[in-house]
Amino acid sequence: MLYRFRDGVVEVLLGHMGGPLWARKDAGGWTIPKGEVEPGEDGLAAALREFAEELGVPAPAAQAPDLDLGTVRQRAGKLVAAWAREADLDVTAISSNTFALEWPPRSGRMQEFPELDRAGWFPLARARGLVVAGQVPLLDRLEEQLAGAPGRAVEP
Repeated sequence: MLYRFRDGVVEVLLGHMGGPLWARKDAGGWTIPKGEVEPGEDGLAAALREFAEELGVPAPAAQAPDLDLGTVRQRAGKLVAAWAREADLDVTAISSNTFALEWPPRSGRMQEFPELDRAGWFPLARARGLVVAGQVPLLDRLEEQLAGAPGRAVEP
């Protein structure tokens, strides 16, 4: 998860899930870039690889040490291990990988959809209302780790 400071406020980069099932959903339809860890792969290396796959650009160089946010379990049981990196990224440059889905359902017609159809920067308070519920603790942990950063207010 990328984060940055704008006017002393922490913003995080989120991606909106692509495909017809998420097209009209805003609250709960956003996610941190994430994916599967390959056998024998380091977790942080997997996070950086998945970032590049889902956003179509490599993760920018860190402006501070990466922060280990630990692991959360999402509602469907999926475990998500996350790291936060202070860096900036132009969200107009994203180009996500795609997935195939039979759409409309039972039509026999397969269509390709982007995993993430757009990305945006959001203050933590707004991000908490947008991400899937299981990822909110990651935002809380980021806020906790950044609390007290010299010269930077962390607005919830």
